[in-house]
Amino acid sequence: MNTDHDDRANLEPCVVGVDYGTLSGRAVVVRVRDGAELGTAEHPYAHAVLDRELPDGTGLPPDWALQVPADYIDVLRIAVPEALARAGVRPAQVIGIGTDFTACTVLPVLADGTPLCELPGLAGRPHAYVKLWRHHAAQAQADRITALAAERKEPWLARYGGKISSEWEFAKALQLLEEDPELYALTDRWLEAADWIVWRLCGTYVRNACTAGYKGQLQDGAYPSREYSAALNPGFADFVTAKLEHPIGQLGDLAGRLTPEAAAWTGLPEGIAVCVGNVDAHVTAPAATAVEPGRMVAIMGTSTCHVMSSDQWAEVPGMCGVVDGGILPGLWGYEAGQSGVGDIFGWFVRTGFPASYAEEAAALGRDAHEHLTALAAGQRVGEHGLIALDWQSGNRSVLVDHDLSGVMVGLTLSTRPEDVYRALLEATAFGTRTIIEAFEAAGVPVEELIIAGGLTKNALLMQIYADVTRKPLGVIDSAQGPALGAAMHAAVAAGAYPDIRAAARTMGKARPAVYLPDPERAAAYDRLYAEYRLLHDYFGRGANEVMHRLRRIRVEVSA
Repeated sequence: MNTDHDDRANLEPCVVGVDYGTLSGRAVVVRVRDGAELGTAEHPYAHAVLDRELPDGTGLPPDWALQVPADYIDVLRIAVPEALARAGVRPAQVIGIGTDFTACTVLPVLADGTPLCELPGLAGRPHAYVKLWRHHAAQAQADRITALAAERKEPWLARYGGKISSEWEFAKALQLLEEDPELYALTDRWLEAADWIVWRLCGTYVRNACTAGYKGQLQDGAYPSREYSAALNPGFADFVTAKLEHPIGQLGDLAGRLTPEAAAWTGLPEGIAVCVGNVDAHVTAPAATAVEPGRMVAIMGTSTCHVMSSDQWAEVPGMCGVVDGGILPGLWGYEAGQSGVGDIFGWFVRTGFPASYAEEAAALGRDAHEHLTALAAGQRVGEHGLIALDWQSGNRSVLVDHDLSGVMVGLTLSTRPEDVYRALLEATAFGTRTIIEAFEAAGVPVEELIIAGGLTKNALLMQIYADVTRKPLGVIDSAQGPALGAAMHAAVAAGAYPDIRAAARTMGKARPAVYLPDPERAAAYDRLYAEYRLLHDYFGRGANEVMHRLRRIRVEVSA
């Protein structure tokens, strides 16, 4: 909570932004006049991520990742009132609320918005739950979607870099149809959680333009055709018209007004503006003042999403999508990403942090990440002798293959935990450089990289990214970038600003060029990056299919 605002400032109009992440929801109260963040609160989801079993104990196969929609409502009940209290802001001062979500996070609901998992008798059916963005069990369906589109020369395929991800709406819905057709028939609406939460806030279902374009393959006003969907599966023919298609709300538009029920949850005034939903990464771009072409924003958390606007359209191999107005009106919005970043670091700490290191870290007052980072920071580039591939959660860009897996080359009996940890930090930086090079090779220049998200606090990681990419790194000047962006869009929906660019000029926050590439280290990383690309192409482009074979064996044994 900021303490530099006086009582007079507390009388000014404010907005609330709610950011729904992978493990928790965060609320921030923002002053409309200048974007000052007056109070924040976070609420962890009670059920976190369901990747092994459902709440009733029903087991889940590999690559599943589900959530419980009631956990999202708890964020409104708990985090929003707590943020208001910490801000010292009166509810009557709040003029609007905006939300953002991880994407593609989708769920099946009845016509009134009731999630199927909340219906009697369906608590033990996995397909009745929310499918989180990192649910990768629809890879087989995604492969067929891509192959058929290529065979039919569907024009929309190029807008997604030539591949459709298993994370997206069509793949997950086709998996639902083919694995639980009874639940598919029961589904009246197949919708993004970003839109479901707005529906719960204002009582009106509005499909947001961002997820429709990037995750639902809506291009030039049209979804993939009925003929195409029928060719995938005859039962899928009417998927668009019966379950997906809905009026589109543009980013920053008014979706509706806060209902009495939602006002009771949040402690906010009934009737305030509720903004059209948005995606956590895309909503962060204006919060980071990235409203001009050439400024790529990397939102780094459990995964990383790379977003950028440009005045030119290009086919970028492996991108997650290019959408007209997908981030800012009047510009092409590009998205790419890495499926695992912070998750990879967390996995290593859980599995590779020995007890002796834990004792040493505790004596120094450090947590595991801080301790490994401090040890790794003392190394010269290449000193550990390792190269890793950052695919523990598959590859989103540029290979778009979630059946790929991690690799570590160079391990010896003298390899230490900090060596592996640093190699994993570097691997994610190499992955980002691969994405940047794909954009630039396609004629979409990246002039600056702006970092947002929780990983900005790791100075070693930030410097590695600057050195590996050879780009100046700016840092968003907010610990809650997505929530700030959601609040800014709420200010636009409430009429406080004419558009999001105007809001960004006043409310956005970023410090440019905080980290600059060091020429000596950058040259050393060039050598390591060349080795990374050899491994990247060898395992990722078909020369060796061992990862896919191992995945098939794992699935067979698990079944």
